[in-house]
Amino acid sequence: PPPGPHAFPRYRRRVRGMLSSVPPYEVLPAAVSMEELPRSTTVLVEETPPPPRDHLVWSICTTLYGNVCCLGLLALIFSVKSRDRKVLSDYSGALSYGSTAKYLNITAVVLNVIIVVVVITVVALIVNGAITRMNQSEYHPLYGPT
Repeated sequence: PPPGPHAFPRYRRRVRGMLSSVPPYEVLPAAVSMEELPRSTTVLVEETPPPPRDHLVWSICTTLYGNVCCLGLLALIFSVKSRDRKVLSDYSGALSYGSTAKYLNITAVVLNVIIVVVVITVVALIVNGAITRMNQSEYHPLYGPT
């Protein structure tokens, strides 16, 4: 059986308070019909946030072209994990794995650039003659006869 009218007095007071704050409806005059009134429709569209990036293509390129200390391979693994999380609609996990892949890719690219600059510098110094191979028959001022 339903509860009696005095079963929830505190709840009933809250409901009465909410109903009294709502403005009363006006009754339409008899001469006005609903078809004559202008119609308006309000549609609320919630904008869904874009899914987090997984940096998969960047990780593949880093793995193929500059896999210094296996950082490209690690970035690829984290990118795949990020994509899996995105498919499962776990956007916080996908964001975490994606940002880790991004930082691994950045580190691998910076190390690749440093290595390329050092190698090019050494080759240029060798070609210009600044760095020469020492002949065993030559005398070196610091090391003496060799």
